[in-house]
Amino acid sequence: MAVSATSLPFQEQNEFLRRKLNLPTNGWTDVYGREHDYAFTVAGANRDELVADFHQAVQRAIEGGTTLEDFRKDFDRIVARHGWSYNGGRNWRSRVIYETNMRSSYMAGRYEQLMAVREERPYWQYLHSDAVEYPRPEHEAWNGMILRWDDPWWQHHFPINAWGCQCSVRALSEDDLVRLGKAGPDIAPPIVFKQRTIGQRSPQGPRTVQVPVGIDPGFEHIPGRSRLESQVPIPRQGEELIPSAAPGLPNRLAPDALPVPRVIDPETLPPAGMSDAEYARRALDAFGAQLDAAELVSDVLGERIAVGPTMFQQPTGAPSVQGQGELLPLLAETLLQPDEIWTRLEYSGPLQKSQVLRRYLGRYNLGQQLTQLVVIELAGKSWNWTIEPEHVDVIELLRQGVRLYRRED
Repeated sequence: MAVSATSLPFQEQNEFLRRKLNLPTNGWTDVYGREHDYAFTVAGANRDELVADFHQAVQRAIEGGTTLEDFRKDFDRIVARHGWSYNGGRNWRSRVIYETNMRSSYMAGRYEQLMAVREERPYWQYLHSDAVEYPRPEHEAWNGMILRWDDPWWQHHFPINAWGCQCSVRALSEDDLVRLGKAGPDIAPPIVFKQRTIGQRSPQGPRTVQVPVGIDPGFEHIPGRSRLESQVPIPRQGEELIPSAAPGLPNRLAPDALPVPRVIDPETLPPAGMSDAEYARRALDAFGAQLDAAELVSDVLGERIAVGPTMFQQPTGAPSVQGQGELLPLLAETLLQPDEIWTRLEYSGPLQKSQVLRRYLGRYNLGQQLTQLVVIELAGKSWNWTIEPEHVDVIELLRQGVRLYRRED
């Protein structure tokens, strides 16, 4: 019996969404195209718990087969819990989140299935859905077209291809082509690219992208292709999480300079010659925390962060302030009132896995010629910090990914 793509267990859709990492954003252009294979986002959801709640709600909807109306109950609960202020009406916004994730994860799973049977069924047929209320002429024109699975046309036109798109693909064998009265596949139409400007209202500013005619910006890729057969979040040997040379998340740089350094009176900082334990106590006091207990603080975006004595301890429990005790109060200033907050997906060599990193930057003039750069990085339940004289090259390496916040000069 011939192998059918639809005979495979359809766990691929569930796995595609489950293995994404939650990434906060300010706008839909912060994460673009195939970057969505790696990151789960909701445009404008810039807090970790908010994104995580939406991820869980969408996952429940996909695995449980719940309706849009059921998802809207979760949407209302999440919005109320986090006090989230979003753009657009409630019905429109909830539909976009629900349908885009439902369709993209479905087609990512279908792509994996189709690839699994490409030897037996090497031809793919584009299918336009009559259920679309406002069909796109280009999508209607592609309806019924049959191309080999490795035709370059699919690299930019594999559904979904636009907001609200419900097009799909089915696999065909040689016998299927004969039954359809065809001696071979069709000839792909020419791919005509058009420049589109996106992100006009994005905090990081607009940018220009090249998109094929008939495809909405951000949909010009095959859902799930970049992660096919990878054990996410651990990449395959020799596979980068997202290639650093590709346009996208790892090298999307800031369009402007950091705010002007803040002037700090050195007399307000702890004096030299104190013990590490006393420096740690002073640093935690700046957070409003104590040496014997952790404390939850909120940053400028409302993100809740636990601070406590382990921030300044060695694995043995002994205090450790890295020889920078006098400057430690700048950590509280940077975490609570930073110059910028960035987030991105990064691969951790020591941990052998991908993680979502949140980076806080602060620059301070202490009345000397040298400006101090403070960097705090949070990843899951771990964090690290550095305080050192600023270097332009270092700063530019740090200001990459999605910028969630910038202090006004």
